[in-house]
Amino acid sequence: MSGIDKAANAIKHGVDDVRDTVKEAGHRSNADAERDKRTLAGDAMTPGEKVGSALEEGKERTLAEVDRAKRDVRDRTT
Repeated sequence: MSGIDKAANAIKHGVDDVRDTVKEAGHRSNADAERDKRTLAGDAMTPGEKVGSALEEGKERTLAEVDRAKRDVRDRTT
């Protein structure tokens, strides 16, 4: 692999890491917002709304972990 290819790969790696970091932060923020929504609404939410909110929080936390895992795998393979 030439020096130019290595430099290009390093730049791509950095860009991908930044993208995944931003996406992870967004997912974690969305998950926290769902948790806060349930905390603030309390008993005003129906049980179905609470379940839907909890599932949405879980989905967002899972997506955040996927983005973190992408960075971890990328770091191990380069």
